[in-house]
Amino acid sequence: MPKLKTNRSAKKRIRVTKSGKFKHFKAGRSHLLTSKRSKRKRLLGKPAYIEGGEKKSLAKMLPYGA
Repeated sequence: MPKLKTNRSAKKRIRVTKSGKFKHFKAGRSHLLTSKRSKRKRLLGKPAYIEGGEKKSLAKMLPYGA
């Protein structure tokens, strides 16, 4: 069987943890920060984990856990 291609945009944005979870960082932390409250900015800086039905499509995009 031929090698599978990794989706390059997914590789740049999403990491696979040792336990197999998909980790990504949230959008909206780069500019226009004066109008956002401190709590919102603080929570945007923390990573988020992908749950549910999206895991199946991401597993196809990242076949080797890139």
